[in-house]
This record gives sequence, structure tokens and C-alpha cells, in this order.
Amino acid sequence: MDSNVQLIMIVVGAIVALFFFLYLLPVNLWFTAQLSGVKISLLNLFLMRLRKVPPSLVTNAMITSTKAGLNITSNDIETHFLAGGNVNNVIKALISADKANIPLTFKLATAIDLAGRDVFDAVQLSVNPRVINTPPVAAVAKDGIQLIAKARVTVRANINQLVGGAGEETILARVGEGIVTTIGSAVNHKEVLENPDRISKTVLGKGLDSGTAFEILSIDIADIDIGENIGAKLQTDQAEADLKVANARAEERRAMAVASEQEMRSKAQEARAKVIEAEAQLPLAMAEAFRSGNLGIMDYYKMENLKSDTDMRESISRPGKGTPNTP
Repeated sequence: MDSNVQLIMIVVGAIVALFFFLYLLPVNLWFTAQLSGVKISLLNLFLMRLRKVPPSLVTNAMITSTKAGLNITSNDIETHFLAGGNVNNVIKALISADKANIPLTFKLATAIDLAGRDVFDAVQLSVNPRVINTPPVAAVAKDGIQLIAKARVTVRANINQLVGGAGEETILARVGEGIVTTIGSAVNHKEVLENPDRISKTVLGKGLDSGTAFEILSIDIADIDIGENIGAKLQTDQAEADLKVANARAEERRAMAVASEQEMRSKAQEARAKVIEAEAQLPLAMAEAFRSGNLGIMDYYKMENLKSDTDMRESISRPGKGTPNTP
């Protein structure tokens, strides 16, 4: 029994050792690489295990690139993998660029991939341009008529400016700015409606793709609609504002006139009070004159008669107040 158990343990240990050996030394990958014409050693595959790099990923990438005619070393692929890049995506992008005669090096492709952009999608976009629809852009011509334009921008990726280049939002913003400038410089809105290609030519001539990750191939005006009469609306608003200002100034003058009238009334009341006060002093003065002998009875009667005659003349001189004439 002991001999049988020992034999079984030896066989199991040999099988485990064989699997562990095959894991550390992926002979099947090495054999596949040799059949595919890829020069890679078993020692290198073993060291990949120790560096925690999947040997199958590196081997398959090298086989694919070699069959496509690309000269990429296993060290380059390992470095990009350890840097956190997408090896398969880079290899596909390099193959697509090579077939489309697009100058793309492995260094540039890995830089684009590590920058967070999809390098394979960028190559596809460089081969097959993309159409970007701009949102409606409203602008006002010099005659005050608002125009609302929509454009289609055909772009393709600029491989050399993908790293650090601006995106689609910048393209849309610049195209919108160019549309506003072109419409705003038009003397009459009819000029823009008659020649919409004027917008395309002006916008394309500004070099709007400078510093972006795209190259603008064409700008086509899809639609132009007439909006509001902004000039008339502004004039109406200005007239209403002027009317409010005029009303406010008139109200200010009326308030000042009312205040002045109230002030004059107050002064008149004050003067009347002074007259009444002076008239109240007259009997006292006359009484003092009687006591001091400066005024006699006859003088007082004469004064009263004179006053009565004066009142009668005033009443006669008033129209409708005098005695009617006898025939």
C-alpha cells in the first residue's frame, strides 16, 4: 500500500509540476509565434510572467503586426501595456493607417491612446469624414432682420493634432461665430438669402480648424429661416423708453408746479394774516388817538363819510352792481 500511495503522489506531483512549468513557460504560445514568423524566446515569455504582462496579449499583438508588415518589438508592446494603454486598439489603428496610407507611427499612436482618445476611431474618422450638424445660430443683418441658420460641417481627424487639440465643441463654437459675423456684416438680409454660400466661403477662409484635432473639409448651409424684425423691435422699445422718460419729466415739472403753487398760497395766507393783524391794530390806534386828543369826533365822522363815499363809488363802478339808468 505504501508503494502505491507513493507512486500516486509522484504521478500527481509530476502532473502539477508539468502544468506549472507549462504556465511559466507557455510553450504553445512560443510554438505559435515560431510558426507565424515572430522571433520571441521562451525566456522572454517567462520573464513576461514575472513582470505581470500577459504573454498571450504580447504574442498575439506581435503576430498580428508582423502579418500586417509592421515592425514592432515585444518591448514596445510591453511598455505600452504597463503604461495602461490599450494594446489591441493601437495595433488595429496602426494596421488601418498603414492600409490607408496615413502616416502614423507607433510612438504617436501610443501617445494618442494614453491621452485618452480612441486612436482606432481617430484613424477611421480620418478615412471616413464625419458630418457635424450645428445647432440653430441666430444673427441679425444690418437692416435689423434676424436670420436663423443651420450648417453641416464635414470634418476628418487630424492625426498630428489629436494630442492636445480641441474637440468638436470648439469647431461648433467657431463655426457659429463665423456665421454670426458673416450675417452681421451683410447690409441686407436678402443678400444672405440669395447667396448662402457666402457664409460657407467666409467661414472656411477664417481657418477655424487651427489648433483643433480636426480638419474642416466643407461647411454647407442646410437651412436659413427669417426670424424677428429685431431692428423694429429695438426702435419700438426705444420709443417706449423715451415716452416713459418724457412722462417722468412731465410729472416732475407738474409736481414742481404744484409745489410752487402751494408755496404761493402759503405766502398769500401769510400776507393776509399780516393784513388782518394790522387791521386789528387800527381800532386800538384810533382809541389811543381819541384819548390823546390827536383825533376828534368831527374828524372821525369825516373819515367815515369818506370811506362810505369810496365804497359807493366802487360798487357803482362794478358791472351789474350799480343803479340802473332811468330813461
